[in-house]
Amino acid sequence: MASNVQTLRLRRKEDPKPSLQPARHSGILQDQLRRSARKPWNPDFLAAVRILLLIRVAAAMYTNIQDCDEVFNFWEPLHYIDHGHAFQTWEVTPMYAVRSWAYVLLHLIPARLPLTLNLGKRPSFFAVRITLAVVSTLCEAKLCRTVVEKVNERVGRYLFFMLLFSAGMWNAAPALLPSSFAMYATTIAFTYSLEPSSIENKRRTLFATMFFATGAIVGWPFALALSLPFVFEELLIFGGDRVEPSSRRSWMISRWKRFFIAGLVSALIFVPVIAIDSVAYGGWNIVPWNIIRYNVFGGSERGPDLYGTAPRYFYILNLLLNFNVLVPLAFISLPGLAVTYRIDRKRLGMSKPGPDQSSPFTLLALRLAPLYVWTAILTAQAHKEERFMFPAYPLICFNAAVALYLIRGWMEAAYISATKSSYRASRSIIFGATTCTVIAVTGLISLSRVLALWHYYHAPLSVFSYLEAHELPRLLNVTGLLPPLPLETEEIDRPSIDLAPIRAFDLRLCLGKEWYRFPGHYLVPNGVKVDFVKSEFGGLLPAHFEESHAKLTFNGWWDRPGSRITPANLNDLNKEAPEFYVPIESCDYLVDLDFPEHPVSSLLEPRYAVDNETWERVSCLPFLDTAHSSLLTRTLWLPGSWWQDKNEFGDYCLLKNKEKVYKKEVEVASHVQEGKL
Repeated sequence: MASNVQTLRLRRKEDPKPSLQPARHSGILQDQLRRSARKPWNPDFLAAVRILLLIRVAAAMYTNIQDCDEVFNFWEPLHYIDHGHAFQTWEVTPMYAVRSWAYVLLHLIPARLPLTLNLGKRPSFFAVRITLAVVSTLCEAKLCRTVVEKVNERVGRYLFFMLLFSAGMWNAAPALLPSSFAMYATTIAFTYSLEPSSIENKRRTLFATMFFATGAIVGWPFALALSLPFVFEELLIFGGDRVEPSSRRSWMISRWKRFFIAGLVSALIFVPVIAIDSVAYGGWNIVPWNIIRYNVFGGSERGPDLYGTAPRYFYILNLLLNFNVLVPLAFISLPGLAVTYRIDRKRLGMSKPGPDQSSPFTLLALRLAPLYVWTAILTAQAHKEERFMFPAYPLICFNAAVALYLIRGWMEAAYISATKSSYRASRSIIFGATTCTVIAVTGLISLSRVLALWHYYHAPLSVFSYLEAHELPRLLNVTGLLPPLPLETEEIDRPSIDLAPIRAFDLRLCLGKEWYRFPGHYLVPNGVKVDFVKSEFGGLLPAHFEESHAKLTFNGWWDRPGSRITPANLNDLNKEAPEFYVPIESCDYLVDLDFPEHPVSSLLEPRYAVDNETWERVSCLPFLDTAHSSLLTRTLWLPGSWWQDKNEFGDYCLLKNKEKVYKKEVEVASHVQEGKL
């Protein structure tokens, strides 16, 4: 019998599965259009590292050395630790001790790695640079991801591409300079300071303080000024806390106490730094204090101004070279935030903050402030150098990224006001096209600048490469110390050459007016001595460290006595020491720059390159004559004669003393035939 009964089964409602996607619109800046749409693309941490690493390693391999201080105060001390001979400046003597051996020693392991693999000395130079490029890459990737999470996804994307294509970061990332080290440390510290300060967030206080302190103690003490907005927020701003009036006293005591403890912990970084520097210099030394004392309290007769002064607009012009359109964007970020407060207030939160909490406008302003503080401090100093701005380079990109996002917000607000339709604004491609255009333009200008640096100024590195790869092997070939390779041997098939026998020639390579473009002993094979000849330059040039042939080992701790000796007449007054020169007649090779189209010569700087009776051109490469080239075409590089014809070039030459080198070739060849070598 059929039943007409129907049965209903009721099932309990299942809890929805938690979304694996991170919450959107949780940062300081919040999108107002398409809030429910898929989030903008951003590389994750590993993808950002891979992409950035390609550019940074390329910079390590191909960028020029921008500053002679990098060579004489850091590459040369590193070479002395590694090989026992190098140039010594007054800054790295125990009498003055304004350069830290602890910082230099950090780079010894990557410098030693190629030697353990029998790859020679030149690869050590690039191994150190690549190591620095990797460190910078990790710091930059961390910053980008933190900005995505704590500020805004679009700002993080803009920042990534600005860092990636910046000519400034191309130069700064692989540089062996304390200011670059301070840049790495400041970048990591800034990632922690992007989180709002709060009583609960002890991690932010400790790690930001430690990294700011590390950049100042190990790197450059003046970089600590970049932490001032962080310190102000940590001590006086509510941040992520909600504080009732009745509990503000206890809240402030807790904040100050926590910051004081973080400062004490960070001060422990002094211990290894002071220990290493004191052992290296042979006496008690606090290098960060020595730096401050010399630069701030040096008196009227000494100090940084002895080495040149520059007008107040120096840094603006220099930043325009390295960051082009990002510079005005970076410096309108704070005024732009004020404009956003008036016309697009919801961009920084949908609700109005109460009297017991901090405004998001205040928090973002404090994150934009370090660039302004740093620029103001440096601009006020008479002595200015490009490397001084390095610690703030990532912050320039951050400020510019924020400004670009705010401008996009203004455009959205104007479009909605004009069309009365948020939907039409959400479908428009105008906003994305505008930001994409800005990123593309700054990237192309930066690429043009990087190519200009390579094509116009890379000759010094290339000339020293030619000395090692071609001229010295030729000497070994013609004297029988090295069998010649078959003529049909391809470059890639050439075996590595042991240049140790070059010591038999007792060669001397000399530098005159081109002393400040010397790339360092890492690019000069052992066995070739480098010296200076007198030129029109009337300041102090480096001396030689006292040579040490002992092998530095980690068991022996320190066996470089030259670091504990101050050579006679090295001084901090930039007074010339004539005994550091050698006669030009004693030089086997000479590096010099000649401008044949606009020749200039004097008694101390004759045109060696056209003295064919004494000197032979071994290798000459084009080097830009900036004084007789167009401002635009010498700043940027574009292919084609229509552009390059506006530039003029000189000859950057490796010259050989024909008579002296020929005599040495004959002498060594006879010794080889007699079996003495």
